[in-house]
Amino acid sequence: MADEKFLDKKMDRREFLKKAGIGGAGLALGLSGASAFFANQDSSSKKAYDGDEDISFYGKHQAGITTAMQKACYLVVLDLHTTDKKEVIQLFKDWTDYSSKLVEGELVKKDGSNALLPPTDTGETVGLNPYRLSLTFGVSASFLKKLGLEAKRPKLFRDLPPFPKEQLQDKYTGGDIVIQACADDEQVAFHAVRNLIRKGRNTITMKWSKSGFAAIGNRKETPRNLFGFKDGTANVTTEKDFDKVVWTDSNDWMKGGSYMALRLVQMHLETWDRTNLQEQENTFGRYKESGAPFGKTNEFDEVDLSKLPVDSHVRLAKEVDLPILRRSYSYSDGIDPKTGQFDAGLLFIAFQKDPDRFVKIQTNLGADDKMNEYVTHIGSGLFACFGGVKEGGYIGQDLFEKTVSRPSSLSLFHRHPCPS
Repeated sequence: MADEKFLDKKMDRREFLKKAGIGGAGLALGLSGASAFFANQDSSSKKAYDGDEDISFYGKHQAGITTAMQKACYLVVLDLHTTDKKEVIQLFKDWTDYSSKLVEGELVKKDGSNALLPPTDTGETVGLNPYRLSLTFGVSASFLKKLGLEAKRPKLFRDLPPFPKEQLQDKYTGGDIVIQACADDEQVAFHAVRNLIRKGRNTITMKWSKSGFAAIGNRKETPRNLFGFKDGTANVTTEKDFDKVVWTDSNDWMKGGSYMALRLVQMHLETWDRTNLQEQENTFGRYKESGAPFGKTNEFDEVDLSKLPVDSHVRLAKEVDLPILRRSYSYSDGIDPKTGQFDAGLLFIAFQKDPDRFVKIQTNLGADDKMNEYVTHIGSGLFACFGGVKEGGYIGQDLFEKTVSRPSSLSLFHRHPCPS
């Protein structure tokens, strides 16, 4: 009878784990200085291996930007189908409530006693811990326009110029809101987005989404992309660097926030797989196995541009000398019906304090990047990711409540990045 009562009792995931003796068994993460993805992780206090690291939804900055990279990402871009600002504010308040619970491993809401009603939480993560779930929210210029908030557009938030060889598809371009859910378990990430979308069905519709994965491994090595090369070697790794590269300098509603450049990059794997090793390495300007730049031994050795082919990806990106924070994930989405080949590639995500950094890098890559022979850019968006949420506040509160100190101009960004 005692067992029956235990099983019948409704409880959230955190309660379940405590009673089952599952929680709190994570291993302390030992870090090397090697990986740009994990160097900001405090190994003395965090337990990331089994997802038992506390990632709060509240704080100075949103999680999921400089957070040590998780194994899985579920990203969704949404369209507003209302211009009622009050409805959107209420949705953001509801999302704040849900998000604060989801990152703690709790149900979004406990069910009542009426079994004839649908459960409030979809329930596919009962028995799982949060697996380092982070939730990151951003909005586009079109979002501001639809809600009559154009006067609050920062000057930095502007159109991207056209880039050579991009083949953007309408279904993957634009959108009003982005939600990035990252976790060390794919089902946890999807569950979070699923429940947030469910709550907002009267206000938003889904435009497109992708499920991404990263080859995290032992968390001591830089993840490799589907071309087999290490991806993100040049990332900034310290709080001081984050202040210089990632977080905005503004004192308006974007204080403590960052701009997300989002690109959907289709990778032509079959063409790449028929390319000899020397040509592959010439394309990047790095050795495939070690990740070291040409003429050097180790992955993190300083790049000597004179040693790299003039059309190599790394050389063209490095020439600009404007660091950004890459947080990209690979994706595999079945078979492309037009070609009969893999529909796979890179969910390119980069954060920077000024979108112009990204523009200058991509402009320099332009038509000369040898990588263009093996990739096609099919989706794009630029999103302003808010600063962190204060306890008792809600997502985007400063945007809706802070007064405008000056007029500014902005338009929507939808153009093109690079996979490495």
